Amino acid sequence: MYSQIDISKTLRGSIMVDSDYMGQVNVANQTLNLSTTSNEVGQFNIMVKEGDLLVFTAVNLVTLRKTIAANDIVLGELKIQMNYKSIPLDEVIIAEPSSITAESLGIIPYGQKKYTQAERKLYTATSGNGIDGLLNTISGRKAMLKKVIVVEAKQTALNRLVYLFEDEFYIDQLKIPADYISGFQYYCVEDTTFVSAIESKNKTLAKFLIGILAEKYKKINKDEKGS
Repeated sequence: MYSQIDISKTLRGSIMVDSDYMGQVNVANQTLNLSTTSNEVGQFNIMVKEGDLLVFTAVNLVTLRKTIAANDIVLGELKIQMNYKSIPLDEVIIAEPSSITAESLGIIPYGQKKYTQAERKLYTATSGNGIDGLLNTISGRKAMLKKVIVVEAKQTALNRLVYLFEDEFYIDQLKIPADYISGFQYYCVEDTTFVSAIESKNKTLAKFLIGILAEKYKKINKDEKGS
């Protein structure tokens, strides 16, 4: 018997910081001299074998090293939890108990909203006064941008959903044929309640809702075949 798995295998992984997925993290297999980068929802794939050393680095994160164990090869995936780097300050003097935030330090304005690219374009289109605002309304640009925001949200939810559940979950538990998994995922992100569960990273609620959606989806397919 072999005491070590020497065959290289593509390992699937995800990187999280606190409770959010982290993109643009460098993942290097120093043993095989391979590297890759996590995508916008923290996912990555890299070739490994038992005993390989993976090193995870990013400018704002604490470097993490992980030696691949036999169990990692068997499972076929890694879940990596990283931490933000602390920023040393020369001296901080607090006269009274207070809550120090980026807003209180003047780094960002109070109550500033974070916009996606589509939302920034919509804000620009709707905040203009006079003739600019009128032309944007007449041209339908605002309506178009609102649609873009909806599509953008659905794509983000779909990216998270693709990684949240393995294909075996769809096939074995939801009884969705393998050829229908992709179509079912698109069907799921049309449901606003399910999308909210994905966005809030509530996997328990998402798993409950996807079971209900699976029954509806299978009924729709059955009715279409019957007709």
